[in-house]
Amino acid sequence: MSELDARLRDEIDDQVAEALDAYLAEQQPRRVRRGWPVVVTVALGVVTTWLAPGAAWAAWLAIAAINVAWLVVVSE
Repeated sequence: MSELDARLRDEIDDQVAEALDAYLAEQQPRRVRRGWPVVVTVALGVVTTWLAPGAAWAAWLAIAAINVAWLVVVSE
């Protein structure tokens, strides 16, 4: 009876290993999302607003365009 149990356990182990291998093979590697360019550009916008308040609107417009482009590229 113990030999049957050992064979049954081996069969179960093999099936679980095969199922896990198949599952992991189907998983796609996740891309790491990096948000540091967004943070850096916002920080540069704050510095620009502090240094040249009259030109701040142009800096923030450029920052918004860069951040939107970055987020579109990263999300694809």
